[in-house]
Amino acid sequence: MKEVLLSLARAAIKNHFLHGSLETSNLLEEYPFLKEQGASFVTLSIDGQLRGCIGSIIAHRSLFDDIIHNAQAAAFKDPRFMPLSEGELDRTCIEVSLLTEPKNLEYSDMNDLKSKVRIGIDGVILKSDNYQSTFLPQVWEQLKTHELFFSHLCQKAGLDASCLKEHPQILLYQVQKVKENEIL
Repeated sequence: MKEVLLSLARAAIKNHFLHGSLETSNLLEEYPFLKEQGASFVTLSIDGQLRGCIGSIIAHRSLFDDIIHNAQAAAFKDPRFMPLSEGELDRTCIEVSLLTEPKNLEYSDMNDLKSKVRIGIDGVILKSDNYQSTFLPQVWEQLKTHELFFSHLCQKAGLDASCLKEHPQILLYQVQKVKENEIL
């Protein structure tokens, strides 16, 4: 299964350069789980540096279509980066994360929140009025404390770094991830 997710994401990006269409019939027959609704993130990196990351928080299309869309969006539409060039593709490491359904987290204050959010395990969605952001569980690798993680998550949403004082809605999810250099 892991190789299928990664090869689908890579083929979707490569296909953009070839201006062709993906051959899907055999893939969907051989791996029917790809027909089920699923939410995924596709993360691209070059030499260990982020190069693009786009995904779906909520499952709203087949996993097959979600991975294709998010792989192409991460490569060519992430507003933080220039579109991936064809020459960069061979140096690009692809990671696919499959998300569980987000669950609302009830919490009373920051200490309660810290006791319920598991570092390195939980992905977090923060919502406040019309503002929203998310960090995959992998972000804990760079932002190792609750304080750092949540202040950056608030800022990513366009809010003040101390937005937790306003008691925003918090949802948690987990991921099953696969990265190209980890399947060998």
